Amino acid sequence: MRITSKFRTSSSAGGGRPIRSVIGLALASAAVVGLAGCSMEDATCGGGEYPVLNVGSTGSACVPNDEEPPKGYVRYPEGKVPEHVGDKWDVYWETHTIDENGKIIKAPDAE
Repeated sequence: MRITSKFRTSSSAGGGRPIRSVIGLALASAAVVGLAGCSMEDATCGGGEYPVLNVGSTGSACVPNDEEPPKGYVRYPEGKVPEHVGDKWDVYWETHTIDENGKIIKAPDAE
């Protein structure tokens, strides 16, 4: 969730009250998101999708949940699926890949 706001530099007849209300609402919304345990990080894939890895390289893609990976792609190994940009597994898969036999190897361009 991204919150953007535009501040008016000129005063209004309301004495700036609408701006304070918007800021207060935005802060309250951010607090609710934080308490609910939601993440503000960029997700690897959108809702209804899962990430797949390109065999033999570090390339990846997102596939709808009801579809199998396209030719040349595989699902990430269980427990090693990147969920957010820059998370532990996203960084790991920058230098590793899966070969045609399903074995995790160092990516050719990472050696």
